[in-house]
Amino acid sequence: MWNLLLRVLFGLVLEGSLDPTDHQVFQSVFGAIFTVIIALEFKRSIVVSVESHDTVFHVRIVVLVALLALLRKFIILDLEKIGAATIAALAFATLALGGIYWLILTGPPRGGKPPAT
Repeated sequence: MWNLLLRVLFGLVLEGSLDPTDHQVFQSVFGAIFTVIIALEFKRSIVVSVESHDTVFHVRIVVLVALLALLRKFIILDLEKIGAATIAALAFATLALGGIYWLILTGPPRGGKPPAT
């Protein structure tokens, strides 16, 4: 994980391509940062799952990682090269994952008992 972070950071700095005023560089830097964030969150979810000795993988964390991946895609999106259908599909996927996340948060607790009213 840290190897990926160092490779991205030093690759950008040593190449001299770290010009924040250039739009393409800005998109690639944000894409690289979000790739590292997604990898770290995925690693954390695996560690939590292994430490809890639970056979059920935490769906909430997987949905959050998927939302982070979609956010990364929206940030690095080049609107001049991408069609409206692709943007609409990504927006629909984001709304669907947001709905799933909301259902997970408002659903009954893991014990199966509904919350007291």
